[in-house]
Amino acid sequence: MSLAAEAFVSQIAAAEPWPENATLYQPLKEDQILLSDSASSLAVQTFLRMCGLPVQVSCRANAEYMSPSGKVPFIHVGNQVVSELGPIVQFTKAKGHALSDGLDDVQRAEMKAYMELVNNMLLTAELYIQWCDDYTATEISRPRYSSPYSWPLNHVLAYQKQWEIRRKMNAIGWSGKNLEQVYEDVSQCCQALSQRLGTQPYFFNKQPTELDALVFGHLFTILTTQLTSDELAEKVKSYTNLLSFCHRIEQTYFKEHDREGQFGSSHHSKSSLP
Repeated sequence: MSLAAEAFVSQIAAAEPWPENATLYQPLKEDQILLSDSASSLAVQTFLRMCGLPVQVSCRANAEYMSPSGKVPFIHVGNQVVSELGPIVQFTKAKGHALSDGLDDVQRAEMKAYMELVNNMLLTAELYIQWCDDYTATEISRPRYSSPYSWPLNHVLAYQKQWEIRRKMNAIGWSGKNLEQVYEDVSQCCQALSQRLGTQPYFFNKQPTELDALVFGHLFTILTTQLTSDELAEKVKSYTNLLSFCHRIEQTYFKEHDREGQFGSSHHSKSSLP
């Protein structure tokens, strides 16, 4: 399809209203999904709830391979399939649903800078802990990631994924880090977020933006996911305003019956926020 044809299709899609059967796809919640994918999925769900857009969550063992970018989550809206938070934000904006339209240019640039910080520090730290810490990879990541598949495919896919992430860590200069250095990076990221948030309900005062959805997705998941060590969650717990922020968004956008469905207990999840 030509670029002009793609643009025309996108315009037609943008003109269509948000359907009631929009679906978000992610890996299996109970047995397969890992910290980083769970955080990314929760960030997208939170963003859509902040926009008032309904979405059904569908857990599929092959969600990663269904995604057009090879990353989860992705949404299926009408005849459009869009993956990852950034493109999903742009997609909803084309349909007339945006959270950051009230920001000026300086604020919008600042918001994007903090979103880059979260992706470059928190998301990268989650991936490092999952796949570069041998104990976590052995006890949690490889067994969960490969759980839907039988031998020998389960081992092939798990080690292939671990090799892929370790190659990425080498490319960005993280392969030489140890766990303590990664935890310190997380702490510095949380400190920057805590200082920016201050006593405000959201990062840009009274109205949430996609930054709030992204930060909540990662912090809430870190706080409620059982890993081989509590060190990662303890770094977040050091910042009381970030804890209050997570409680606030959970209470505002996830009702009691929703939380049971979305954050239902499993051996991989803790029962609630601290």
